[in-house]
Amino acid sequence: MPVWFFAGAILVGASLLVLDPAHGSEGFSWLDAVFTATSAMCVTGLVVVDTGSSFSMFGQLVILVLIQLGGLGIMTFTSLAMYLMGHHVSLSDRISVQQSLLHDPRFSLRRFLRRVVLMTFAIESAGALLLWIADPVGFTPYSAIFHSISAFCNAGFSLYSDSLSAWHADWNVNLIVMALIILGGLGFYVINECSGFFMYWMRTASRKDSLPRPRLSWHSKVVLGTSLFLIAGGAAAIFLAEFFGAEGFGPWSHELLAALFQSVSCRTAGFNTVDIAHMTNVSLVFMLFLMLVGGSPGSCAGGIKTTTLRAIWGFIQAQFAGREQTVISRKALTPGSLNKAFTLLVFAGFIVMAGVIILNISEGGDVPHIQARGGFLETMFEVISAYGTVGLSTGVTEGLTVLGKVVVILLMFIGRLGPMWLLSALQSWQVEQRFRFPEDDLPLG
Repeated sequence: MPVWFFAGAILVGASLLVLDPAHGSEGFSWLDAVFTATSAMCVTGLVVVDTGSSFSMFGQLVILVLIQLGGLGIMTFTSLAMYLMGHHVSLSDRISVQQSLLHDPRFSLRRFLRRVVLMTFAIESAGALLLWIADPVGFTPYSAIFHSISAFCNAGFSLYSDSLSAWHADWNVNLIVMALIILGGLGFYVINECSGFFMYWMRTASRKDSLPRPRLSWHSKVVLGTSLFLIAGGAAAIFLAEFFGAEGFGPWSHELLAALFQSVSCRTAGFNTVDIAHMTNVSLVFMLFLMLVGGSPGSCAGGIKTTTLRAIWGFIQAQFAGREQTVISRKALTPGSLNKAFTLLVFAGFIVMAGVIILNISEGGDVPHIQARGGFLETMFEVISAYGTVGLSTGVTEGLTVLGKVVVILLMFIGRLGPMWLLSALQSWQVEQRFRFPEDDLPLG
């Protein structure tokens, strides 16, 4: 199961990070090593020590490998390796890869996995080259590669203590990082279809005769439309909240760029170009929502996913319109898909609620409200950031207690693998019901 592969990789990574050659700081405990390895493998980005100054080149490379493995998914690498070595991939492995990456039963696993790996390395290489060209002084070749992989895998790890704040007004660097984050959060299936459009444009530009125009699938249209709405809506909300707030981040053009970057980044990437603790509470509330939604199915991102949000919103629209079917882009969702969407939402709600309660207790929140004023929002921000594998923090992470670190580790692990496990478990538990119970209305509201 993917759970054991992820857990094994985390333990191996932690065992390497706790070694003296991996870090230069005294008192780096086993728990901090597990925390860092989990954050890297689950592509979260929450850190208890500064990555650039606390780890040696060896330690940073261990983190980078964990980020890459977590982004692509252990199942992708193992299935591809087994194919290349000529081994047989079991039906259960095929189903697991299909559920997490595709959503289309018509595919060649070998060809698709090879395309996933090559496409990932191509995008990351292009991103690293562009970052180095955009600022060869600020980004060395190694730093450019590190941040390109971290951005595409939606990990949020940075070699700089203030993340990317030094480039808060640099449109070139911001646009490159945002493009990497968006591509990593769309899902390999959507990227694969979008690359078909790019190839079509390249071929038609060099040929006089026309070629059949490719079409986007329903899944890709829903993902792209929902992602665009969340990015634009989130940027507008954050910009207005910060523009009229008590503290600004420079001219309006800089604030617009910062709002756009944070709207993209808090969809599970975890980079920041401004100090999160200096943002208004209104912005943080909008960011909580964006972090919980996250990216899209089959991507490097976490969260409940864009398709889950779109399904729930479609259901709400259907209720207001008095329709029995939930219609999205002229197609109706099956009852099974709708049930999974609400199950994921309820599952996330329970996990977040439990995490907030435990973290409030462990971090001193079990005191009168007048003494802990403001702490609840910071704690909830930390919990949702961990569960959504985002990596943004208002400054709570480094001061977590031992119990607090354990809770955040579990939240990151559950947030990365919990939804996948839950859907797989539901499919294995469900049995077709051949009878119906008598129905009746229950007074509600």
